[in-house]
Amino acid sequence: MKSQPWKVMTTVALASSLLLTSACSYEKKTVKEETKPQTSSVSVPVTDYTFDTAGNMFAYAEFELSGEPLVEGLGLDLDVLDPKKLDSPTKFDYTAGIESYEYSEEAMYEVVEKSGLGLHLINGPVVKELAEKQGKESHELLGERFYKLADAVGYPREEIFRNMFPTFIEYAKGDPHYVQEVDTSKYASGEENTYVPEYQVNFKSLRWDRTKMDKVLNPAAYGGTFLKQALWAGDFMGGFHTVDSDEELEGEKPTDDHDENIALGVSSADGMQGAILIEEIWNKLNYVRNHLFYSSNDNGLTAANVGSQYDPSKGFVYLPHTIQVTEDGNMDVPNAESLEVTDARSVLTDQWLMLWPSSEFFGTTDQRMENENVAPSFRALFDNDPYPSAAQVNLDNNAENDVTSNDPYSVNRDVLLHVFKNIDAMHFNEEEGAFVAEHNGKEQGNYVDTFNAGYTIESLRIFQRAIDGLPVGYSNAEDAKGLNTAEGKRAIELITKQADFIIDKLMTDSGLVVKGYTFGKGADEEITLNAQLGAVRGLTAAYLATKDEKYRNAARTVYQATDETLWDSKAKAYKTVKDEMKYDAFTAGGVSAILRLAINNLSNVEGDEKQPEALEMETIISRYVDFYETVIDGPDLEQGMQASEFWDTGDFYIDSDESGNTDGDQVPQTQAGHGKYGVAPVLVPVEVKK
Repeated sequence: MKSQPWKVMTTVALASSLLLTSACSYEKKTVKEETKPQTSSVSVPVTDYTFDTAGNMFAYAEFELSGEPLVEGLGLDLDVLDPKKLDSPTKFDYTAGIESYEYSEEAMYEVVEKSGLGLHLINGPVVKELAEKQGKESHELLGERFYKLADAVGYPREEIFRNMFPTFIEYAKGDPHYVQEVDTSKYASGEENTYVPEYQVNFKSLRWDRTKMDKVLNPAAYGGTFLKQALWAGDFMGGFHTVDSDEELEGEKPTDDHDENIALGVSSADGMQGAILIEEIWNKLNYVRNHLFYSSNDNGLTAANVGSQYDPSKGFVYLPHTIQVTEDGNMDVPNAESLEVTDARSVLTDQWLMLWPSSEFFGTTDQRMENENVAPSFRALFDNDPYPSAAQVNLDNNAENDVTSNDPYSVNRDVLLHVFKNIDAMHFNEEEGAFVAEHNGKEQGNYVDTFNAGYTIESLRIFQRAIDGLPVGYSNAEDAKGLNTAEGKRAIELITKQADFIIDKLMTDSGLVVKGYTFGKGADEEITLNAQLGAVRGLTAAYLATKDEKYRNAARTVYQATDETLWDSKAKAYKTVKDEMKYDAFTAGGVSAILRLAINNLSNVEGDEKQPEALEMETIISRYVDFYETVIDGPDLEQGMQASEFWDTGDFYIDSDESGNTDGDQVPQTQAGHGKYGVAPVLVPVEVKK
């Protein structure tokens, strides 16, 4: 592979833009003095370094939504955010707009471009099919695809970065420690003694240990990654830009990019990254549809058929919980030699973590002419250059003429509709009005897990918006004229029934909700933070989907009780179970979500009968900052969930500074944190101790 002419890229910037970033005035001494950590009343030690793909990618999706979109929606001009100016213009603005947002982005790149945590894109099904049709080797075809994508977004071919490991599907777990010394040698100089390290343009030194990877395909893991990819791809490709000045353009029509000075993507660099993400998604979806579904009739792996024609009553075709991968032995560009189902259950977590991203991606790929809410730039993406358009028979309102096709819209719709119908048929108990946590392929379970039931509501909300042609992505709460599809109506029915179940069966007199409910036995007695997170997420989603105030009021009640009962003012963190404060990525993501929802949807407004202090904007924002400071960043360099950080959050590389922490905060640079060679910028489990 070393002889191949193609190079691959890293994060969202070219080398030149990296230099522009680090060339700005950098007052090293002032930054360190302003951000010197205060003596903390708690310790937040790491409890485990196992990287959980599903939890991390889920959490970082919530971090993304709680980042730039949140502060911009509150009126902040994003141009004033500067990673060099810590806690400016306010600590909340910096925490959300810089840390939460950029941690989210970099973690995605670690998984899908740097770590090797999965199967290499060279072996992706679309890449292999195109290579075979053109009589080329897969690596040659992929190199040409990257050049084609670069041309489509106005990105210089020669500036595509090196030694990326693009994945088309990701494994469930791994060890995020680097296996060799990270190459921090100088690639290029900036001003104020800053420099761009080699590893920012060359990913060769950023691999994880393949022997420590859990080589299992789990829908929550590759679905959670898909969610991150879909959200960022939608953001990056949500407009056009000028080639000569890189100025972002909203776009007026799908043919705008036919102008030689207009290209796809909101900028050249973002466009390149977005195009690569879509290339990965496209291959992933084809692999999932063609290889990873399980037939309850045949008790084995099968290909899914046309989603609009799928009838679960004739036998379930669903995504099983775990599939073990035996690799082909190629350490450079590994592929699966064989697949074995090791757990054939349908697990609700897996299903909603596939429904959500495939709904997001549906909003990007939607080519139905009756949908007037699709961005012109999205239409331009799928006009056969650089991605194929959908088969015309798959775009009408007649399901009977739909055909199997590998284009992004059609393959995603097949996966989306299989998952939606299976959530309904396999997990929803019509008599009880709630979603069960498991289905063994033959019969439904009897336990409702509050966290997952709540997030299923949110995923159904995004599904309803996507299938009805309403905006998703960062605009997922905006009003618009919808298409009123049968699937959308059913989603609303499911949402309201599950939300009513939360209110009627899971809420206690205290305002808190219980961990779960067993049909025939009743509600659990245990109260957990995760249950509150799921309930607030689900009830708020029900409110946004139906505009029924009773769901907002219920969400406010649960949030208020959570704040008043579970918030530990001394530790500045929520109790997770009883007096414990043990956090994994799912919990961290849920906390990020409810704080965002409290700010955007639940905070006190004129007309609210009750005006609790917990729902005053100042209180919510203080919780956001305190939680992030304590649990995510931690009190010192060895503590906190965020294991390391990249230049995007202010830790620039400076000549003669070997501290591994040039911005003086509580998060080390990648090469300096937690291990012999450092650790990736991802989330690790912690326990808060007073």
